[in-house]
Amino acid sequence: MKIPFQNTEIAFRSKSTFELTQAYFLFKLVGSPSMVRLGSGLLNTLLKTPVPFEPFLRGSLFRHFCGGEHAKDCSDLVRRLALYNVGTILDYSIEGAQKESTFDATEKELLSTLTLASQSSSIPFSVFKITGLARFELLQKLHAKIQLTNAETQEWDRAKRRVRRIIEKASELKVKVLIDAEESWIQDPLDSLVESLMREFNKNDVIVFHTLQMYRLDRLDYLKTLLEDSTSKHYRLGIKLVRGAYMEKERKRAQELSYPSPIQPDKAATDQAYDAALRLLIENIERVAVFAGTHNEESTQLLVDLVLSAGLSPNDPRVYFSQLLGMSDNLTFNLAEKGFNAAKYVPYGPVRELTPYLIRRAQENSAISGQTLRELDLITKELKRRRSLKSAEGHSPAQ
Repeated sequence: MKIPFQNTEIAFRSKSTFELTQAYFLFKLVGSPSMVRLGSGLLNTLLKTPVPFEPFLRGSLFRHFCGGEHAKDCSDLVRRLALYNVGTILDYSIEGAQKESTFDATEKELLSTLTLASQSSSIPFSVFKITGLARFELLQKLHAKIQLTNAETQEWDRAKRRVRRIIEKASELKVKVLIDAEESWIQDPLDSLVESLMREFNKNDVIVFHTLQMYRLDRLDYLKTLLEDSTSKHYRLGIKLVRGAYMEKERKRAQELSYPSPIQPDKAATDQAYDAALRLLIENIERVAVFAGTHNEESTQLLVDLVLSAGLSPNDPRVYFSQLLGMSDNLTFNLAEKGFNAAKYVPYGPVRELTPYLIRRAQENSAISGQTLRELDLITKELKRRRSLKSAEGHSPAQ
């Protein structure tokens, strides 16, 4: 089955012409590397001050890429997406905190999103980053295998308890949870923690999903190790596949600290690793669940082909496709139209706290020129189609 990803009528039918026009100008803006560099620098500076820049972002980047400041603010969006059989994954995108009180508040918020998900079939997953529950520097020390102080050991124990309470509640409510991957120099303790949770909570069904960033050189071999481990220890493997979110940061750090870059040499190598992982997972679908987070049309079509070739139904609950809110609607909505499980990642939280996420989205669209051009081309095509349709209606004979 060839999915018609260029069908803009389906891709953008959830958006008004006004919203599409706003999106057009937004992608024009983030398509300019110089503007993104200037804006990112300014926002990073403003983050360190009490200057109230939030109203500017709320009406631009935040409105396009985020669902709102609170989970309840996303309710209309959840219903709107559900009209087109698109699920919502509420992502409380707070990261980089330092205080225990903030980590506790984040845990409380994540527990509440689990309850929301359990009450709505339109919210098929919950998601979190462990850096929302534990200090980055602590994770970095754990990754480097540096001896912790007694206070740090207690701090790590508290962080693990937060994570565990979330997974315990998810298991109780039967809500699937995606645990996002992070920078390579803090990932080892996160891998160990998520592995132990999968072994415990994925005995009969997949509750915990580990995230693999396939731009990392080691992740395909790591996936093979996980498959072997899940077989020998008798649990089901939940895997979320992404290409990766920290490429420039990873390469820069490796260069500055004079160690080999952990990142694939080019995009083609990353694509090959991603697609190889998809094949491996579908080959083992009887004991795994796959969550494909991708904006790549070729990988998306490949997974469609793999699903159907394996004799699976498009809506097999073990296979999900997902894209970020505000991007690649042509993938999400056309997949959903053909009966595949598709969902939008919907970040939410206070504007100031989500600013680092918004900066990353702008930088990503600026760095990946093909993404921005694709979005602009699709939006332009749909706006022209609507103008043509309106013009034809205006010249039709009166009834």
